[in-house]
Amino acid sequence: MKITPLTTVCEADDRETMDAAVWHRLPAEARRIPDRLNAAILLLQLVGIFSCFRAASVLSSPWAIAALAGGFAVLMVGVYSIIHEAEHGVLFTNRRANLVGGIIAASFFPAPFHLLRQGHIGHHLRNRSDDEAFDLWFEGESPIWKWIQWIGTLTGLFYLIIVLGNCVVLLLPFVLNRRWFAFDRPSAAFMDALNPKYARAIRLEALGIIVLHALIVRLMQIPLVHYLALYGAFGALWSGLQYVHHYGTERHITRGARNLWLWWPIDKLWLNHNWHRVHHEHPTISWVHLAKIGQATEADRGFLPWVYLRMWSGPRKATEHVENRFAGKVIR
Repeated sequence: MKITPLTTVCEADDRETMDAAVWHRLPAEARRIPDRLNAAILLLQLVGIFSCFRAASVLSSPWAIAALAGGFAVLMVGVYSIIHEAEHGVLFTNRRANLVGGIIAASFFPAPFHLLRQGHIGHHLRNRSDDEAFDLWFEGESPIWKWIQWIGTLTGLFYLIIVLGNCVVLLLPFVLNRRWFAFDRPSAAFMDALNPKYARAIRLEALGIIVLHALIVRLMQIPLVHYLALYGAFGALWSGLQYVHHYGTERHITRGARNLWLWWPIDKLWLNHNWHRVHHEHPTISWVHLAKIGQATEADRGFLPWVYLRMWSGPRKATEHVENRFAGKVIR
């Protein structure tokens, strides 16, 4: 399968056009969505999640809980990869099945799928522009605030904020407005892109998530500290990975990403998510094709832990400005 990386995404008028523009330039083989495989993976992930919950309810040794939390974290990054497929509409061929699959998987993240989707699609629109360059600070911005955000991302605070968002969108929905975040450009840009038509769905999903997890903890008799250990480990791992594929990369909407590698079973468990530049160049193809495309184009790959360690050098001052060409547009 011969595919030339596409770099014309930023010329599209909106995300829907962008997807269509990329999609129709791909050969038929690369458009295939592995419905049965994805369904089997989602089912196995759910079995794995509830197996971890069951183990958390019966284990008592701190060392056993720590080991379980580590395994749960690795598993849940794979679950997020399934959510990611649904965000791009390539989890299942059927659009309704894709939505349902995304909502089910996201309920164990746990966060509203419609909110996660808008955040991620917005990421593709804003990538490496001034509206989303977390590793940089510009004249007039506070480097101290940038460092606080940066450390929060590397240590799991970013994940905690997202999870607490379930309560915010349910009880304080008015907070999702740029006027509360004018002091922070990336947050304001995120708020600007939220589509009001999804507000009701987000609140319903948040309510369902809170009820679901309360029932899981109660009915499965999971000690709260064990439950928090599982999700704390996942949150720290997931959050720490969130900008590792973009740190220090080119200020370009599609080229501003890097391919990484870890250990091949983990790369597969995470559904080739580490082929991240390939994904940004071809955002609407299934995970099963990413490695083949990357290998065909002889794409470079870095070792993920080394890049993560380099991230601790923190944000740096930048003088180059890159416009967000989609500023003011909401996610469709």
